[in-house]
Amino acid sequence: MKILKSKGFFIKSFFFYIFLTFFVILLSWAFLEPFAYNFMVKYFSAPSLSGSKNIVIIAIDDKSISYHRWPWPREYYGQIMDFLHTYSTPQAIGFDALIQSADKDNPASDKKFYDYINKIDNLIVGFSPLGQKVFDDKREEKYNKQFYEKFKVNIDTPYPLYKYGTYSSISEFPQDYFNAVKNTGSVNVSTNANGYLTYMDQVVEVNGNFYPSLGLRMYMFLNDADTLTLMPDNIVVNKTNLFIPAISTKQGLQNLIRFYKFVNNTEYTHKKYSASDVLRSYQNLKEGKKPIIDPKEFDNKIVFVGANAKAAALGLEDALPTPMLNAHPGVDIQATNLDNLINGDFMKITGLAQDLGILIIMSILTFILISRFSFIISLSGIIILAGLYLLFCIYCYRRGIAVNVYTPIAMQALTTIFGYSYRFILEGKNKEKIKQAMGKYLSQDIMKNVVQNIDDIKLGGKRANVTVLFADIRGFTSMSERMTAEEVSKILNEYFTEIEPIITSYNGVINKFIGDAVMAIFGEPIQDINHPVNAVKCAYAMLKKVDELRDKWLFEGKPKIEIGIGINTGEAFVGNIGSEKRLEYTVIGDTVNLASRIESYNKVYHTNFLISSSTYSHVTNIADVIKISDVTIRGKSKKMDIFEVLRIQTGDKL
Repeated sequence: MKILKSKGFFIKSFFFYIFLTFFVILLSWAFLEPFAYNFMVKYFSAPSLSGSKNIVIIAIDDKSISYHRWPWPREYYGQIMDFLHTYSTPQAIGFDALIQSADKDNPASDKKFYDYINKIDNLIVGFSPLGQKVFDDKREEKYNKQFYEKFKVNIDTPYPLYKYGTYSSISEFPQDYFNAVKNTGSVNVSTNANGYLTYMDQVVEVNGNFYPSLGLRMYMFLNDADTLTLMPDNIVVNKTNLFIPAISTKQGLQNLIRFYKFVNNTEYTHKKYSASDVLRSYQNLKEGKKPIIDPKEFDNKIVFVGANAKAAALGLEDALPTPMLNAHPGVDIQATNLDNLINGDFMKITGLAQDLGILIIMSILTFILISRFSFIISLSGIIILAGLYLLFCIYCYRRGIAVNVYTPIAMQALTTIFGYSYRFILEGKNKEKIKQAMGKYLSQDIMKNVVQNIDDIKLGGKRANVTVLFADIRGFTSMSERMTAEEVSKILNEYFTEIEPIITSYNGVINKFIGDAVMAIFGEPIQDINHPVNAVKCAYAMLKKVDELRDKWLFEGKPKIEIGIGINTGEAFVGNIGSEKRLEYTVIGDTVNLASRIESYNKVYHTNFLISSSTYSHVTNIADVIKISDVTIRGKSKKMDIFEVLRIQTGDKL
């Protein structure tokens, strides 16, 4: 039954642990891991990589606002493009801006802008997929069809994909801008549940049509690729066979962005030029002057053009919170995406099987440490194990592998708490079993005294006034000769089983069994000022119990048994005697010896219950006695009186 209860306790504990495990994992994944990811990316992943020097940014920054009152005439954008096209030879130009309407106040400037970009074949401009329709269904349908026919890329979908559905329309280009543009890509980015941009919307779906991101479209242009294969967990670019690890969401196919370290303490991870310096350089070149920026700096470079001025009122701050920065320039994010694609710098996410494997390994190692070693060693081992795992996480992030950071540590903490709690409970149960087992060899009261003073157990004791009781079976030797050992032990066990609770009920403590005899102490370790009275009452109750047992045993054909009891009260040494390795709690002294010798006089005077004069002095009002005068006690030079107790007055506890 105890084994079944133990198994039941283990099973219940195990299932409770599993429940807590799932609860902790879900909480950690939802609330802790996103922050852990941001921290690890910022301090360990990004610092291990530098952005490509072949990718640069021309930003309409705070300095650029002083060049001309905002909003700029669009011909300024065109001049930047013409500067790159006429005076330099960039590989590709990415325009991270949305042109959604004509400038009715300055149509001439618009025309110049359109004329500039119409000449540039390596320009890829941005567009934005929209979640709701802007125009009527007919106009939306017509524009979406025109847009797809002009800017589509070949998409191969060999497997069923996730049902997308976030976007239903496309930001509309002015007609002349639409005609001038050769290539376009989505500049849409979306933040996660915690408000951080960690994923790039690499391929978006609008009304069943797929479009690549600005960076991916530029990558395809640079590599003369025209087809994308969309898989459930990756995007494949033909010709280069680039595999982009991706996940399917409502926005489309996304992949984790791998960020780079900042350049020269700026907020950009790629070299950045101010748009105003480019425009001034363009004007200087037109006038035959030395430019501020040598156009050759852009030769064979990939150039991104975008706005990111802090003048929020002007609507120029295109920045989002990322693991790197609370306001990370959007144009730098687009440049980072292309950098990832060109160099294959992708953050890879561990799969569910890998995550669970790590959790199981960490939990098992933690459990082994708890179960095999002492508290200090196991706790130190657990801390070292957690430290090693953090080093492992740092190594993984430096290699571009995003592993769970907090969850395994949280699971380790849960396992530690649960393991030590379970161990504490089991140890408590084992201690209780030991106490119960040892209580069969020692008095429960002595056991309690030992447990209460567990840290102060040593040789020695104290002198105390106690009452000592000796009880011995008469004729035990002859009885043993006539019976088998098993029969004798059975009678003794029954006898001791009956008298033990009687002694205990009168605050007595059985010190030891000596063959057929029992020695009990009253007054220590249980404090009792009435110990002489209780000892005498106890002896009288023992005799009555033996009378009952004798009748029972005679009926069963067993020999007649009688006992003799001797009691003495006085001062004795009470405490631990023996050696440092083996102790015994007992009482020694003349008081004990005298009690034993008084008991032996029951044979001489054919009595059953004798007490000393020191004990009698405490029970004169309850005991009827016969005085036996001038008894010679072995070891005593003077004769002394002892008393036979005949009965205890009624009304007392028996």
